[in-house]
Amino acid sequence: MDDEALFRPVVGIDLGTTNSLVAVIRQGRPEVVPIDGDPLVPSVVHRAVDGTLLVGHDAKAALVAMPERTVASIKRLIGTDKLVQLAGDRYTPVEISAMILSHIKREVDALYGEGPKEAVITVPAYFNEQQRRHTQEAGRVAGFVVERIINEPTAAALAFGLSHLQAEEKIVVYDLGGGTFDISVVQLEAGILEVVASNGHRALGGDDFDQRIVDRWCDEIIEQSGFDARTDIRALARLKHEAEVAKMALSEAENVSVDIPVVGMTQDGRPVTFSTELQRSQFEELIEPLLAETMTLTRRTLEDAGITPQDVSAVLLVGGSTRIPRVRALIQEEFHQTPRTDVHPDQAVALGAAVQAGLKSGALNESGLIVTDVAPFSMGIAVARPTALGGLKPGGYAPIIAKNTTIPTTRTQEFYTVVDGQTSIDIEVYQGEAEWVKGNQRLGSVTISGLASKPAGQESITVTFRYTLNGTLDVSARAPSTGANVQMRLNDALDRSSADALEKSRERISTNEMQLDLDDAEDIEPIAEDIEPIDEELLDRPSWDQLVDDQEQLTRRLSGRRKTSNSKAVDDLVKDLAQARQSRETDRLEAALDRAYDWLLEQEE
Repeated sequence: MDDEALFRPVVGIDLGTTNSLVAVIRQGRPEVVPIDGDPLVPSVVHRAVDGTLLVGHDAKAALVAMPERTVASIKRLIGTDKLVQLAGDRYTPVEISAMILSHIKREVDALYGEGPKEAVITVPAYFNEQQRRHTQEAGRVAGFVVERIINEPTAAALAFGLSHLQAEEKIVVYDLGGGTFDISVVQLEAGILEVVASNGHRALGGDDFDQRIVDRWCDEIIEQSGFDARTDIRALARLKHEAEVAKMALSEAENVSVDIPVVGMTQDGRPVTFSTELQRSQFEELIEPLLAETMTLTRRTLEDAGITPQDVSAVLLVGGSTRIPRVRALIQEEFHQTPRTDVHPDQAVALGAAVQAGLKSGALNESGLIVTDVAPFSMGIAVARPTALGGLKPGGYAPIIAKNTTIPTTRTQEFYTVVDGQTSIDIEVYQGEAEWVKGNQRLGSVTISGLASKPAGQESITVTFRYTLNGTLDVSARAPSTGANVQMRLNDALDRSSADALEKSRERISTNEMQLDLDDAEDIEPIAEDIEPIDEELLDRPSWDQLVDDQEQLTRRLSGRRKTSNSKAVDDLVKDLAQARQSRETDRLEAALDRAYDWLLEQEE
């Protein structure tokens, strides 16, 4: 019998901003599983006019022609309540991410057979707790059992560590991908991989480099023709695509020529062409401030780890954006050594996730590899702080678990009442590094009652935080004098009360994966009307500001239709949107937006 059959399937998944990958352990080594013939799956979702849901290369190919039916870079919105438009319907970032993961799961099912699969999914080290929870939830919606979330640089270090089990090295993992940047200091010694310090930026990567190029070209186009490509969603999609192609070409060439036959159409119906040349030096000048920020974070992380560049034995490059020559030059200048690419930069994170999956399943028990990680943020509670005048000011922050503490960990601190006769305390839990809670992220709260009624400062409570490898925070509080206690899992990514929401999201995704029969298509109502709306009790509604942003963008798109469609219909829709906005009524504006999107959908079909 194959040794692999002894272990239940556990796969490693790199759910990336630009591309996603899945890897497994085969014969004791991590290996990326090709999907649709390619190890990289573009993290792009497209819904065709016939209702078919496309994910990956086919979806990316449709991004330029039909951007309103396509969603890319959804990872940048994970952890937020912002809804995204896909062919006239609204989805949560969790649901869009789950569509990508569902596409991956079909390949995993083909490899291992039908049935539940466990998955280790990676996230940027600097992801906050809500982003981690939503990533885990997306995996659940897609049908995976997700019991482990690990940091991307930790995963990359695991892929390296499996091949260097006897090494004693202090490693820096510089991870610059499509949408995020992570930096970690890792100590590898006798098969023990210990993350010493981590830092990063959750919105800095290749997408931002592309945008710098697009902004430059938009200014050039305005100078040449007066056409503002920023107001045309399709023009922006074309420019974004060409910017990405040019960026990659400049990793090899000193300059690249760009020719776009039609960027967009002017108000009087004239096509706008665009030709330009971009030099590598110009590109480097555009992105230098962003690269400088990565180096600032790198130096800060070395400082947190208590080391200098001279103490570092190797710098591992991870992420597609590390192919940029200027990135490698900066690393060379800072560390006085050539950065290493022992593990494929695009695949390192997925391969490392597979290593973690192998450790979890038992497939790599014989390797002897052990890994520890650190808390990416400090976690603590709100407290009252003494003022210069002798009083107390609420809203202070008292960390209980400090940033870069090795996890899993349990920490306890003692606190005291601040009011005479106080018999209960609301414990507000926060995450972050600011001195006051207003600068940090609130995670939740728990109330302890049954305290002894004593003068202020004489009744104590002990607060204990337990933080796990999977990013779960258990909070407990106890009053020693009375024995009163309370405990709560504030950061449980798998909230058991959300079972209905989970099933609803699965149904919505399943509905969109159905291939419609084209012969019967004329008898089918628009797909938007067939999908059950999101239960507003289970998901926060979009804010008024978000609706206004949608209204402004949609008004611009409608205005561009005056030349090619019924101008009176366009004018009526624009007027309807304007009046709905003036009413300040959320329901009215949402209804007006739906009518406008339905009309645009009909024009495209």
